[in-house]
Amino acid sequence: MTDQLSKEQQRLAELESEISKFEEAITNIRQGDFSETSDELNRAMTENTKLKFRLEILNKAISNERKSLKTAPQVSGMISIVSHLKDVFQQAIVAAFPELNNAPCVVTESPKADYQCSSSMAICQLLKEKQIKTSPMEVAKKIIEKIPYSSLIDKTEISGPGFINIFLSKDYVKQAIHSILNDGVKPPQTEKKRIVIDFSSPNVAKEMHVGHLRSTIIGDSIARLLEFMGHDVLRINHVGDWGTQFGMLIAHLEDRFPDFVNVSPPIADLQSFYKESKKRFDEDEEFKKRAYDRVVKLQSGESNSTKAWQLICDVSRREFQKIYDSLDIKIVERGESFYQSRMEKLVKELETKGLLEADDGRFIMWGDKNDDFGGIPLTIIKTGGGFTYDTSDMATIKQRIEEEKADWLIYITDAGQATHFKAIFSCAKRAGILDSSKIRVDHVGFGVVLGEDGKKFKTRSGDTVKLAELLDEGLKRSIAKLMEKERDKILNEEEMKEAQKNVAYGCIKYADLSKNCKNEYVFSFDKMLEDKGNTAVYLLYANTRICSIARNLGEEFLKSLPKLKKETSIELEHVKELKLAKVLIQFPDIIDRILRDLTINTLCEYLYQIATTFTEFYDVCYCIEKNKQGEIVKINTSRILLCEAATAVMSECFKILGLKTLQKI
Repeated sequence: MTDQLSKEQQRLAELESEISKFEEAITNIRQGDFSETSDELNRAMTENTKLKFRLEILNKAISNERKSLKTAPQVSGMISIVSHLKDVFQQAIVAAFPELNNAPCVVTESPKADYQCSSSMAICQLLKEKQIKTSPMEVAKKIIEKIPYSSLIDKTEISGPGFINIFLSKDYVKQAIHSILNDGVKPPQTEKKRIVIDFSSPNVAKEMHVGHLRSTIIGDSIARLLEFMGHDVLRINHVGDWGTQFGMLIAHLEDRFPDFVNVSPPIADLQSFYKESKKRFDEDEEFKKRAYDRVVKLQSGESNSTKAWQLICDVSRREFQKIYDSLDIKIVERGESFYQSRMEKLVKELETKGLLEADDGRFIMWGDKNDDFGGIPLTIIKTGGGFTYDTSDMATIKQRIEEEKADWLIYITDAGQATHFKAIFSCAKRAGILDSSKIRVDHVGFGVVLGEDGKKFKTRSGDTVKLAELLDEGLKRSIAKLMEKERDKILNEEEMKEAQKNVAYGCIKYADLSKNCKNEYVFSFDKMLEDKGNTAVYLLYANTRICSIARNLGEEFLKSLPKLKKETSIELEHVKELKLAKVLIQFPDIIDRILRDLTINTLCEYLYQIATTFTEFYDVCYCIEKNKQGEIVKINTSRILLCEAATAVMSECFKILGLKTLQKI
């Protein structure tokens, strides 16, 4: 560490000497005949500028090194290793090749080392464009010569045509594990934002079905991740509680329960109630006319129609809440009705700006002509004067930006709505509502759920699978699996119930989240309840086993853990110990990666990697040694603390995914 600093200081002194000579030369030239020596003056000034730039880079590097030397023994907090290494290698590249502007710096994980910088080939090409002949190997050598000191780097070496392999310092890995044990699993630092995330979004008077499962689970997990990062997150349930269908529901309610204003109607099966009203709407012209009349009355605020609408919404809301309670989903309902007055104001604003165009009785709006989806018009006012989903979604984006002061908007819907949202974003830009340079907006689209026959997941009768029934079936399958494994002989009644719920709901969630959400996935209880492979059961079991290692040493040992975490030196002598530790400290990088593209399956893959790496470690590294009589003869405290770090990281991953862990399984 000190040797590296000395080298940097020597390089700094050499540069300072060169700059001094050039500055002296410039002064002498200026005092002489400027016109005859202008070329020499320009050359000297150019060199002077380059050297000053390099000096600034090295000064920054030395400042960082001195800080590292001072604080290295007290490193705390988890950091993004990839981000740190990019900063280090960016400094090296700038110092090695000051003549290049914006030279690429690419650092990734590597199977041949811990990390790898693969910038040499691209830099070599840029140099050739400047008529500078070199090779990727020579470029890599120059980069390595200029790498500033970093307490994370143990060594570097050149591999292949010019890849730079990077090996982490074992001391840093130990310090990072100590940080996990004593400071907890912390998120990478980031600027805090106000984020509105729109997910789940069922329709009133209709039961939630399997199609709502993905939006609800994916949206909740992304929200949990953002909350873990410390962002101010507003979870919105954009419920379909407005529109033509309510006219027929209100008219049907009036016929079935004439005294609904005074006596709350006993609507037990809202789905059947909806089907009855829809059948009448399709077959009875007089009923249809009355239904349209009720829509007008509802939108004008007529008391009886409003009362009927509220009753229907309340019945749906109670049914939705049962699902959300089962899946531990926290969400704020804000239906389409919330935006009615805002839609009216929006339309007036768009008219004033001249953005609406008459089109065969309706009024449409085109998006930003510079966008790929600007050529897809929105229907803002339909024939007859009513509003559409386009109007509603334009009003929501305006409300979330202007009233909620959102910095980031996220919509979780099926992939089929991707074009619709691209058009919404484009029109919002054109209307001056959305400034994409200041506000991030994402549509996370997901594929459909398939049955084991590879077709869209439906019941045997061809109906859509109700989400409540799916969850009930999960509970039945879960308890059957636990009984098959004779868990009832180990767990008491209360523990069995907890295991049943956590396994059932955990399996349903994880089977979805572990797949790339953009793709379709096959729903199979048999596969998701397997206790091998990348499944919730396997991971929950692995985490429970890790937790039990320290617990098996008794209460006294558990009480001593806080002190041991602070005072025990982590030893990573075995290759499997070091491998596990290096996987654990990748957590901030995994989080950074997910935040870029909102792909939660990346976290599932990482969780599975921890579990499998832990198994490799546990198979060859004894934490507790016993004699033939079963008596404990040796406790490897360092390894037990490594186990504690593993379960700490795994537990945080489970929380983000919305899975509940178990003490026993």
